[in-house]
Amino acid sequence: MIKLENITYGPIEPAIRSMRNPMNSWNKSDSTFDDRGYAIELGPTDKDLLQRLTDSGNEHRKALRMMTVDLDIVAPMYWWKQFDTYKVGTACNSCSTMHKLTYKPFEVEDFSHEHLTAPGTMSILRNIIDVMNIYRDNYLEADETEEKQMWWWAIIQIMPMSYNQRRTIHLNYEVLYQIYRQRKHHKLGEWHTFCDWIAEISDMPEIKNVER
Repeated sequence: MIKLENITYGPIEPAIRSMRNPMNSWNKSDSTFDDRGYAIELGPTDKDLLQRLTDSGNEHRKALRMMTVDLDIVAPMYWWKQFDTYKVGTACNSCSTMHKLTYKPFEVEDFSHEHLTAPGTMSILRNIIDVMNIYRDNYLEADETEEKQMWWWAIIQIMPMSYNQRRTIHLNYEVLYQIYRQRKHHKLGEWHTFCDWIAEISDMPEIKNVER
């Protein structure tokens, strides 16, 4: 399970302008922008140049690194473990498992479980959640710091990797380009959803035409 929410895009006028700096070809730009730098229309000549620069390799598609996206992602920890390999060009703030893990009882909806179709697997998840809630109650009732730490560690170390965490992510189109290229055919369904979103958010071919 993965949810993509609160998506916002940065202005792209600086990226489009800067990609014409090497050849001083600003007069050939045919895009229009509002006074904040957001595209009203990305012209075909600019699209073509952006595509050619993208196809020419990482050293030429600097403009993609100047085009940014911010969004909230809710996804299981097993997916976040893979997303965290994308360190360059990203920043994030996550809901804290250190400070807020026990603020409410654990529920089935807090975990990705759409593929728990084998006999007995949902029962196992529910049993784990019941145990986690017992440990949570013990944590909340404990007076001594050492005892609280004991129950907090118990929750953390039996928690399934299917636990869903919310993070706010800042990234750029170069990162999206690489994710699409590397994860389009990944076995995790969360990556398929994420790559479908990458293809949908832009009418620019430099991402949609990535070699699959």
